Amino acid sequence: MGEEIGRLADQLSGLQAEDGTWRFCFENAVSTDAYMIIVLRTLEIADEPLIRRLRDRLLAAQHADGSWRVYPDEDEGNLSATVECYYSLLYSGYNRESDPPLAKAKKFILSKGGLQNISGVLTRVILAATGQYPWHPSHMIPLEFILLPSSFPISIFDFSGFARVHIVPILVLADRQFSIRTNLTPDLSELKVNRSGNAVGFFDDRIGNFAGIPRQLHADAIKRAERFMLERIEPDGTFYSYATCTILMIFALLSIGYDKRHPTISNAVQGLRSMLCRSGQQIFLQNSPSTVWDTALLSHALQEAGVPVDGQVIRASTSYILSKQHRKFGDWKIRNPKTIPGGWGFSDSNTLNPDVDDTTAALRAIKNRTAADTSYRQAWNRGLNWVLSMQNDDGGWPAFEKNTDQELLTLLPMKEAKSAAIDPSTADLTGRTLEFLGNSAGLGSRHSFIRKGTDWLTNRQEKDGSWYGRWGVCYIYGTWAALTGLTSVGVNGDNSAVRKGTRWLLTVQNADGGWGESCKSDRMMHYTPLGESTPSQTAWALDALIAVHASPVPEMNKGVQRLISLLHEENWRTAYPTGAGLPGIFYSHYHSYRYIWPLLALSHYKNKYCV
Repeated sequence: MGEEIGRLADQLSGLQAEDGTWRFCFENAVSTDAYMIIVLRTLEIADEPLIRRLRDRLLAAQHADGSWRVYPDEDEGNLSATVECYYSLLYSGYNRESDPPLAKAKKFILSKGGLQNISGVLTRVILAATGQYPWHPSHMIPLEFILLPSSFPISIFDFSGFARVHIVPILVLADRQFSIRTNLTPDLSELKVNRSGNAVGFFDDRIGNFAGIPRQLHADAIKRAERFMLERIEPDGTFYSYATCTILMIFALLSIGYDKRHPTISNAVQGLRSMLCRSGQQIFLQNSPSTVWDTALLSHALQEAGVPVDGQVIRASTSYILSKQHRKFGDWKIRNPKTIPGGWGFSDSNTLNPDVDDTTAALRAIKNRTAADTSYRQAWNRGLNWVLSMQNDDGGWPAFEKNTDQELLTLLPMKEAKSAAIDPSTADLTGRTLEFLGNSAGLGSRHSFIRKGTDWLTNRQEKDGSWYGRWGVCYIYGTWAALTGLTSVGVNGDNSAVRKGTRWLLTVQNADGGWGESCKSDRMMHYTPLGESTPSQTAWALDALIAVHASPVPEMNKGVQRLISLLHEENWRTAYPTGAGLPGIFYSHYHSYRYIWPLLALSHYKNKYCV
C-alpha cells in the first residue's frame, strides 16, 4: 500500500502546472459541445478547426441506436441530447441529413415522438432562439417578475443561484419571442410528428401573467435583466463562470439589440473558448472548469499522503489557493448580509459565486500553512467564519446560498424544478462540512451548531441506512459524506445511524470487493447498482468504513485490493461519471477523481492502521 501511495503521489506531483494548479478536465455530457457549435454558427464565427473537432467528438459519442445519452448506461437514449446533437451536426455544415449517423439519429428522434416530446428546458430554449419552435408567451413568467425585490414573498432571488442565472436570460428571450437564423441554420420541421407544431412553453397556464403589473414597467424590466447579466460577468468574459448560462446570455443580448461583434459578446465567446479542454484526441467544452476544486482536493490528499508541507508541490498549490479566496460580495450576501467574503469558488475565473464545498476543500488544503504564515491564518479565519455563517436555519448546509429553500418553487411545472430551483441543505454538503469542522477545525458536539448539524443529518437518513448525495453519484456519495462527517465530530460507531449506514455500505459491496453505483439512482431515487466497481465510489465507501472502524474488517481489506487494482486500469469504469449536476440531465466525469479519492482513502487507511 505504501508503494502505491508513493507512486500515486509522485505521478500527481509530476502533473502539477507551473502555477501550482492541477488542470484536469471536467467532462460533461454532449450538450455543451452542441451548444458551442450552435452559438459559433449563429454568431457567424468561422472557427472551422474548433467546429470540426467538436463535431468529431459528438459523432464519437453516438450510440448504435442513433441516440446520444447523458450517462453511459442510460437505458433508451436521451431525446433532448439526441436532438441537440442532430441539430448541431447539421448546423456545423459538415454533415447532411442523409449521412448514416444523422439518418439513424432522425429515426430515433421520430420514434420517441419528435420535437414535441423534448423535456429539457435548455434544449427547447436553444431551439426557439434559433427559429425551430415558436414561443408561447402565455406560458412564461413575465419579465417584470425580475423587478420584485428580494424582500417580496417571492422573487427571482428565491431561486437558487444556478437557476437564477439561467432563468433571467430565458425570460428576456421569451419576452422578446426572439429567434435568429443564418444562411446555415438547419430546418428541423421534419422532426415534428404533429406538423401543426407545439409552441415552446416552459411553464403551464397555471403560471400566467402576474395581474396588476403595469406594462410601462416593461422597459425597466429589460434594463434590470440586462444589468443583472452584465454585473455578473466574470473577468474571463463568462456569465457566472458557467458555459450554459453564458450561451443563454449571448442570445439574450442579441435579442435586446447587441451586435454580433459587440465586445461583451466577443469576450463571452473568448471565455467559452478558455473553458475548452483537451483529452487525448478529443476536445470538449467544460460547463465550468474545476481548477480550484481539483487543486484544493489534490493538495490536501497529497498532504495526507505525506508530501512535505514546506516542499515545492504543496507550497505552490496552497499559494494558488490563497490567491483565489473571494474578496467580493456576491448574491449569497442577500440572505447572509453580516458576513464578509471569505469563500472559494469552483472555477479559476469564479470571483462572485463561492460555495461551501469548495471553501472547506480550500481550508483543508491551507490548514498546515496557517501556523507559520499570517496570510494563511487570516485567510483561514475568514473562510471558517464564512462557512459557519452559511449554516441554514434547519441545521444543514447548502451549496451556494443560505436558506434558499422555498419548496413552493419545486412545484413549478418544469422538469428541472425539483433539483435546480432551490439550494436546500443536503446530506453530502452537511456531512462534508461537519467532517471539515471536526477533523480540520477541531470542533465537536459541545458546540450547539454542530449538534444542530448532526441532528439534521441523522434525521435525513434513508430507511435502508443510506443517505442521498446531491452533488455526487449518489447514495454511496451521500453515505460516505454523512458517516465521515458524523464520526469526525464525535458520533461513535455505536450510534444507530452510524451502524445502519455502515451496514448498508457493506450490503452493496460488489463481489470483486469494490463499489459502483449507476447514475440512474438519482432518477429512481433509490440505490441502483452499476454492476461494476469505479475508483471514486470504491474510495468513498472505503473512506467511510475507515472513519467508523477502529481496526480493519475483511470487507475493507478486500476493498483496498480492488481499489489498488483499479488504479492500474484504463476503461469505461475508470471514466464513468460520478459527479452529479441535475438528475437525468447533467452528470460529470471528473478526470481527477480516479486519483484524488483513492489517494485519500489509501492514505487514511495507512495513517490509521499501519502506524
